[in-house]
Amino acid sequence: MNQQYFDVIMQGGPVPGSSLTSDPDNPAPYEKPPEYTNIHEACQWIFSKFIEEENYVEVIQLMANDMPVMDITQVFLFSGFTEGKWDVNLMMLLAEPTAYILLALAERAGIDPTIFRGEEEDEAEEEVFFGNKISEEKLENLKKFKELGVQIPYLSEKDKNKIDSLPTAEQLDIEEEEEEQPQQEAGSLLSAPPPEEEVQA
Repeated sequence: MNQQYFDVIMQGGPVPGSSLTSDPDNPAPYEKPPEYTNIHEACQWIFSKFIEEENYVEVIQLMANDMPVMDITQVFLFSGFTEGKWDVNLMMLLAEPTAYILLALAERAGIDPTIFRGEEEDEAEEEVFFGNKISEEKLENLKKFKELGVQIPYLSEKDKNKIDSLPTAEQLDIEEEEEEQPQQEAGSLLSAPPPEEEVQA
């Protein structure tokens, strides 16, 4: 996931025109018809991948380490696109339900995830997903996931019930990263010493 994160978030998409140099007799997975064309079936597959033991531990660890939910969503969906799981159009439609699945897993694990970059600085209007701005209303709904009691879309009740059987972050020995406390600036050597406290008799 970390290498995929670097490839997608840091480097961006493929070099323009690279598809014109590919072998037509040996097309890449994303150049073939996608495996999923139905958003319900795609969401069920995404959920099943996230709750696999190895993937679940990694995803919870990433969210506990303050990797934004929308970044994980973008990396996962782009990886699925390159593997031929869905086309670009379905990939964009899957962004919101995938984010809600991650938020539900974070809630089960007992961690408070970061939704998007700059969340603490209130930069919702600047959040971009695959080059497209996400509406502030959608971001606010994601931030208020618990308060609004949003149900995970496109999943069956059977799948939703599986969340209750997943281990918490505490059971997995995963701890959230604590925010670094700002260090107090050391006083100048030339500044006056602090006043001594009066000792009462």
